Amino acid sequence: MKTFEMKTVIHFGENSLDRLRTIPYRRALIITDPFVVQSRMIDLITEPLKRGDIVYDIFQDVVPDAPVDKIAEGVKKFLQFQPDVVVAVGGGSAIDSSKAIREFAQKINDYGKVGLIAVPTTSGTGSEVTSFAVVNDTAARVKYPLVSDSLTADEAILDAELVRSVPPAVTADTGMDVFTHALESYVSTEHNEFSSALAEKSIEICGVFLLRAYLDGNDMHARQKMHVASCLAGLSFNTAGLGIAHSMAHQLGAMFHIPHGRANAMLLPHVVEFNANINKHSRSQKEYLPAVKRYANVAHILGLSNYNKVMSVRSLVNWIQFMQKEMNIPLTIQELGTIPPDAYFGSLDKMADAALADTCTANNPRVPTKEDIIKIYTKLWAF
Repeated sequence: MKTFEMKTVIHFGENSLDRLRTIPYRRALIITDPFVVQSRMIDLITEPLKRGDIVYDIFQDVVPDAPVDKIAEGVKKFLQFQPDVVVAVGGGSAIDSSKAIREFAQKINDYGKVGLIAVPTTSGTGSEVTSFAVVNDTAARVKYPLVSDSLTADEAILDAELVRSVPPAVTADTGMDVFTHALESYVSTEHNEFSSALAEKSIEICGVFLLRAYLDGNDMHARQKMHVASCLAGLSFNTAGLGIAHSMAHQLGAMFHIPHGRANAMLLPHVVEFNANINKHSRSQKEYLPAVKRYANVAHILGLSNYNKVMSVRSLVNWIQFMQKEMNIPLTIQELGTIPPDAYFGSLDKMADAALADTCTANNPRVPTKEDIIKIYTKLWAF
C-alpha cells in the first residue's frame, strides 16, 4: 500500500499575506535572516500581525545553510518568548532553521504543540511543504538532512510580492533548484501517480516561466508561477524523494559553500547522463534503463521532441546546459574560480562517502558506487 498526504494548507495569489491577520494564534515568533529585517521586507509580515492583535518577536540571526550553533541560539530565543506559533520567513535556510528550532524546543520540558507557518521569500526549496530540513555541522563540514512528519509546516503562504526584489543570480539558482526537485522526484524509485503529476506541472512551469523571471524580475506573473512551481516540486519530492544530484550538492555546499541550487544545476546534466547511461557517444539500444522513458517524457513536456530515446535524453541535457548558460550559472567547478584544484580533488573521497550515505541517494533510479560518484565529481571540475 502507498499513501499520499498533504499536511500543509497553502495560501497563494494576491494579498495572501493577509492570512497572517486571521491566524488562530496569539504569540508569534518570526524567524528570519538579517536581510529581511534590514530591507524592511519584514513589514509585510508584521503589519498584518499587528492588525490581528498578535504579539510577536523576531529572531533574525539565520545564516545560510542552517548551522547548528545558530539553531541553538534560536531554541534559546524560542524558550524565552514562549510562542504558540513560529512564522518562518525567508529562503530554505530560514525555513529549515525554523523547523529545527521548533522541533528541538518542543522536546524541552514537554513544551507542547506549536504551530508553524512558512512564508518563502525565494522560489526554490519547496521547504514550506516538506517534512525535510537540512542542518549544517560547520565544524565537521557535513550537512545532515532531517526527515520527520513533525517538521512539516501547518500552513504555507505563497505571495510573489516577497520575491519581487530577488536578484537575477538568486532567481537562477533557486529556479534550477525547483527544476532539479521536480526532475529527481519524477525519476525517483518511489514516484507515483500523484507525485508525478505534481512534478510534471512544475517542470512545465519552469520551462515557460523560469527564464522570464530571470530576465525581468518585475514580471510578477512569471514570479508567481515560479513560486507555485517551487511548492509543487516540494509536494512531489516530499512523497517521492530525490536523488544523487541532491546528495552530491549537499557535499559541495558543506565543503565549499557553493549555493545549493547552483550546485544542483551544475551536477544535473552529469546525473541525468549517469542515470540514463546515455551520453553524447550513445547509440540506439534494444533496452534502456528505467529512467530513460521518464527523462524522454520530460523532454516532451519541455517541447524537446525527438525521434528516439537517446536523442530525447541528449536534448534534455542540452536544455539544462542551455539554461545554465542563459542565466550565467557556471557549468564547471573550475569556472567558479574560487576553489583550488588541490582542495577540490583532495576532498573527493570524503564527499563521495558522504554522498552515498545521504538519505537522498536511496531513491536514485540507478544505484551508484563510490567510483561512480567520484567520476561525476571529476567530470564536474572541467570539460
